[in-house]
Amino acid sequence: MTGAEFRALYGELREQTPRAPDDRRGALGHLTPGRVVAAAAEVRSGRTVSLAAPVETRAGPDDPEPARHRMIAPAGGETGATGGDGLHFALDRFAMNVHGDADSHLDALCHVFFDGELYNGVPASSVTSRGAGALSVDTVRDGIVGRGVLLDVPRLRGVPWLEPGDHVTAADLAGAEAAQGVRAGPGDVLFVRVGHRLRRRELGAWNAAGARAGLHPTAVRFLAERQIAALGSDGNNDTAPSAVAGVDFPVHVLAVHAMGLHLMDYLQFEELAPACADAGRWSFLCVVAPLRLPSGTGSPVNPIAVL
Repeated sequence: MTGAEFRALYGELREQTPRAPDDRRGALGHLTPGRVVAAAAEVRSGRTVSLAAPVETRAGPDDPEPARHRMIAPAGGETGATGGDGLHFALDRFAMNVHGDADSHLDALCHVFFDGELYNGVPASSVTSRGAGALSVDTVRDGIVGRGVLLDVPRLRGVPWLEPGDHVTAADLAGAEAAQGVRAGPGDVLFVRVGHRLRRRELGAWNAAGARAGLHPTAVRFLAERQIAALGSDGNNDTAPSAVAGVDFPVHVLAVHAMGLHLMDYLQFEELAPACADAGRWSFLCVVAPLRLPSGTGSPVNPIAVL
């Protein structure tokens, strides 16, 4: 896309997104209490499946600053000394870079700055070194619970994964719906598989910041038309290299900034996809519970599908 075409699409999606001046929840407004109740009917077998990847603690080409996990107790290092008789506790400390190219995480609406603003005209100045003063991940402190839908694009194309740089189009999303016998609708949490995790497992990690499969910017129209409440992918949702000159993350700009859509990046669907195939259905109850970080721009996340 040219820069002008992207700007036109951005304006179109922003204009089509209904919002009150004080709206801070964005597309989660599509996820009404009635739709949450209806989503509970998706549970048939009671099987639960994690959609998160294990947290990475070793540096790699896609994760130069991995999470740090350190044992505080028991003392004794590799020997695992317990300190003798009586009661003792194992203690540890954990720290991570929330936004990266390896760990599963949720992007809050304060994550994306564009033209000096956040979603819905909130000034970018509301985010400081002390954290986000508006649109933080605390907006979803009560969780995202609703009907989840998985669209498996590599399955549609008959390949194990999409190669880095490939785009998922709106036609791919509609084609996956038809092939899987499912339709995403208002208030749904949509998950799009590109096979990133499987490729990483089979071929090894690579610099995903420079090359990865994701949605084409024009596919965001599909999300708007279906009134999707939140979007997740096993990649970054954005393709690299970008399809738009001068805008490195056009899908993030369109989804988060123009539409108020919370994104989940670098999930994993390698257990969910076969579970859905075995069950013969691609929708399920989905529960997403981010950490309570009052001024955070995102959170590690472990979405759970309940089939």
